[in-house]
Amino acid sequence: MIRRILVALDDTPGAQAAADEAIRLARMTGAALGAALVLDLPHTSELNEAVPPGGLAFLEHRNERLRRLVLEEAEGALTDFAARVGDMPFDVLRLPEAPEQALLRASALYDLVVIGRDVTLGREEVDDDALAPVISALLQHGAKPLLVVPPEAQPRPMGSILIGYDGSVPAQRALSSFALLGLAGETPVQVLSIASKKEDASALAAEAVSFLASHDITAEPIALEGERPIDLLLAEVEAIKPRFMVAGAYEENGLLALLLGSGTRKLLAEVTCPVFIQH
Repeated sequence: MIRRILVALDDTPGAQAAADEAIRLARMTGAALGAALVLDLPHTSELNEAVPPGGLAFLEHRNERLRRLVLEEAEGALTDFAARVGDMPFDVLRLPEAPEQALLRASALYDLVVIGRDVTLGREEVDDDALAPVISALLQHGAKPLLVVPPEAQPRPMGSILIGYDGSVPAQRALSSFALLGLAGETPVQVLSIASKKEDASALAAEAVSFLASHDITAEPIALEGERPIDLLLAEVEAIKPRFMVAGAYEENGLLALLLGSGTRKLLAEVTCPVFIQH
C-alpha cells in the first residue's frame, strides 16, 4: 500500500492541479504527503561566466536578485499549497539543487511522485507540446512511478481507471506498481490492449486482468484491433474520460509505440487526465 506521496510545487497551472490530485490521493489512502520546493540555487549563483572588467559587481547583484526571486516564488507556491491542504499535515522539502537531481534524490523516500505536466521549477517555460526536462529525467533515471497531471485536469469522481497494457516490461512495472500501491480503491478499473490482431489484444488484456485479480482488483478487459496504437489509445481516453490512466513508458513497440520521447510526449501532451506512468 502507498505510504508516502511527494508533490513538486511551483506556480504553474499544472503544478496546482498536481497539488489537488496529490491531496485527493493522500486523503483517499491515508498516505503521508511531502511538498517539494526546488530552489535551484546553483543556477542563480554561477560566477564562472565571462564578464567584462568591472562587471563582477553587476553579476553578483543580478544573481542575488535571481536568488531572492526563486525563494519568493517558492514560498508563494508553498502558501498556495498550504491553503489547498487545509488541516492535513504535510512535510516541506526545500531542495537547493537543480530540479532533476533534487527530485531524483528526494523521491528515494517516497512511493509516488505527483508532478504537473508544465512544471518549470524555476527554469524556463515549457512549450505546450513539450515534455518538461525534469519529467523526462525522472522517467528515464528514477525508480518510482510518476503521476503526471495536465493543467486542464478536472476531478472526475465518477470516472474509471484506464490501464493501457501491451505486455512490455514498462507496462508490467506500471501495472504492478499500481496494484501494489493500492490506488484502485473502489474505483472501476478497465484494461485496454491494442494489437494488429483482435485475438492478440484480447490475450494481452486477459493477462493484465488476471494479474489484477490476484491482487483482489476486478477489471474489465477492452481489446481493440489497429495499426496506430497511440491514436486509438487517445481516442479511447477521450471517450471513456477516466479519473486517471496507467501506462508504461519508452517502448519501441507495442501499445504506445514509444520510441524514446515521441510516444510519451504525445501521450502526456494530449491526454486530459492524470497519467500514472513508469519506465
